[in-house]
Amino acid sequence: MEVLTVLRMNGGIGENSYANNSTVQKKVINMTRPITEHAITSLYSAASPATLAIADLGCSSGPNTLFTVSEIIVKAVQSFCAMTGHQSPEYQIYLNDLPSNDFNSIFVSLPIFQTTQLNQQGIKEGTLPKCFFTGVPGSFYGRLFPRNSLHFVHSSYSLQWLSKVPEGVQNNKGNVYISRKSPPNVVEAYYKQFREDFKTFLECRAEELVSGGRMVLTFLGRRSDDPCSDECCCIWELLAMALYEMVSEGLMEEEKLDNFNIPLYNPCPGEVKLEIENQGAFSIDDLAVSEVNWSGYDTEVDPEEASGSYSVAGCMRAVAEPLLLNHFGGEIIEDCFERYRKLIAHRMAKEKPKFVNVIVSLVRK
Repeated sequence: MEVLTVLRMNGGIGENSYANNSTVQKKVINMTRPITEHAITSLYSAASPATLAIADLGCSSGPNTLFTVSEIIVKAVQSFCAMTGHQSPEYQIYLNDLPSNDFNSIFVSLPIFQTTQLNQQGIKEGTLPKCFFTGVPGSFYGRLFPRNSLHFVHSSYSLQWLSKVPEGVQNNKGNVYISRKSPPNVVEAYYKQFREDFKTFLECRAEELVSGGRMVLTFLGRRSDDPCSDECCCIWELLAMALYEMVSEGLMEEEKLDNFNIPLYNPCPGEVKLEIENQGAFSIDDLAVSEVNWSGYDTEVDPEEASGSYSVAGCMRAVAEPLLLNHFGGEIIEDCFERYRKLIAHRMAKEKPKFVNVIVSLVRK
């Protein structure tokens, strides 16, 4: 699998698009809001640059992309300036994702974004903070910006994705990710790939951030030290079950399933902390863990109602469909996700599963 060309969220604004199926992701962004606001205001109060350079790495497309930079980051700085009498800075905002990301949808939405800012915040036309947007296609597991050019980096629900499927996982039969049935070498290979990728990420950002620059990173992770724990693996085990049902019914070749592995790793706080300390260029200002229901709602919806299971399955389809399309082809998609929806609904009827978020706020030394 060539991750650079295949890994993306479903684009556009259709029923199965990421734009219409990212409730959980927005919930997580809001949950981490106090950490992000503290980081950006701390940075600005210390340095007060005339132009604030901000990068959102793994921005995807849809309403969450501009929500993060406008409703949290820019708004926090503007509020700080209003309270302290500082002159508002200009904002250079870089939106990064892999080249296959739906950047067109982002650019088309920019005029609507500006109008919405005026209306919702009661700002007079002509007095909006100057925001200059740039799309930056490319992998964040490599250099994206000139040295010492960024003040603030944000990334949410992106860094759990790996640069490639780990090597040596051909014996992970019947699985699409790590599970309790995975051989030890598979678990080790996934962790090794995460360590290599996250080290590279930190090294690249260390080059690009100014001294005192900040990062707030949110991983889809786990609390447990066990990388095979249900809290991070269950959602993918259900997808593997849906695919294996199709194999057992002769609708798919077993070899095809055995050769499919998701390029992802859900780290625990200790693993994130270890790599940061080993790399050495950043100090940890905050390290936190939070949880969000699979459905994205504060109160779990009745799993017998289609709305609950559909929202979770829709979210996962928006994330995983491009990977499945590339490997299995389009003919299995509808059947697969209908089976997946039923398995998710059954799981939610028995318990209240949650996604675990690992959030870290860093300062460039």
